Amino acid sequence: MKFDISKSWCATMSKREAGAEVGAGLLGIDPIFDASDANVSVLDDARVALGRFVQLKRRKDNLSLEELAEKADVELAELMNIEHDAGFEPEPRTLYQLAMVFGVSQHRLMGLSGLTVPKDVTFVEEAVRYAARSESIEKLNPEEQAALDGLISVLTENHG
Repeated sequence: MKFDISKSWCATMSKREAGAEVGAGLLGIDPIFDASDANVSVLDDARVALGRFVQLKRRKDNLSLEELAEKADVELAELMNIEHDAGFEPEPRTLYQLAMVFGVSQHRLMGLSGLTVPKDVTFVEEAVRYAARSESIEKLNPEEQAALDGLISVLTENHG
């Protein structure tokens, strides 16, 4: 098999590496030949929605970050990253634990995190709309509560 890799493809891929170490073999990452910047943007949007969901659901349940970390048996630093860093890739175990605590589909949370690619992405679009409608405030306002309730119903549907 022969690959014809263009100079522009190499330049695009090197920009994506953003100073990360490059390796080969078992630890190397295969190049993504058909990747586009739009896919990265959608993933970031979905992870923002995941972070907003975790933050608002935690607040609705009157849990501090420390209390949620203890209840879900996950690392506090990872929860902080999920809530505040759209580029952060959470561990599958953490998403499973959060799904159990929040009573939502682990498959849907995995889809929002970018760890899996869902067959039906409408829930991702709904989650992004939800994140856009919510603001960081001390208590959930009625609109945020309605948005959160709607997202919970989408995330609990058994379409994983």
